[in-house]
Parts: sequence; structure tokens; C-alpha cells
Amino acid sequence: MKAKEAMHKGVEWVSPDTPVTGIAKEMLEQDIGALPIDENDRLIGIVRDRDITLRAVANSKEISSLTARDVMTEGSSQRNAITPNC
Repeated sequence: MKAKEAMHKGVEWVSPDTPVTGIAKEMLEQDIGALPIDENDRLIGIVRDRDITLRAVANSKEISSLTARDVMTEGSSQRNAITPNC
């Protein structure tokens, strides 16, 4: 099986101002563990379920006030994790 056959089709992108609670709900509904963060049609980071756990829950942050920008892993190096060459 090739990676492209197992990949989730139609990746959703969210803005850095998207509430973390909305991101978690989207992950649950789509049965995914990460969402790419887009600003001005450019990938600026990714939010993984692990990011939410470690940067929000484990640090006792008030989740309802956090956005993607607060918990995301920044950097274009995430591009390869999101769009592998298949």
C-alpha cells in the first residue's frame, strides 16, 4: 500500500485564530490527529492532538481562551509531514 492510498483526502486548513476547542472538535469529527495552520495562503504550522495535550492541558491553561497560534508547532519544516511526496 502506498502512503497516498492511506492518506486522508481533502485536508482542512484552519487559521491561527481558530479556537483550540474548535480544532479539537474538527479532529474528532474527521478522525484525524493534526490540522495544518494557514495564514495568507501559506503554511505557518500545524496543531497536533499532542500539541493541545502538552501546551494546553498539561500546562493547566484555560483551553476556551486559546487559539491555534497559542499551541501550534511553527515552521515550514512541517510541510513534509503534511504533504508527503507520494
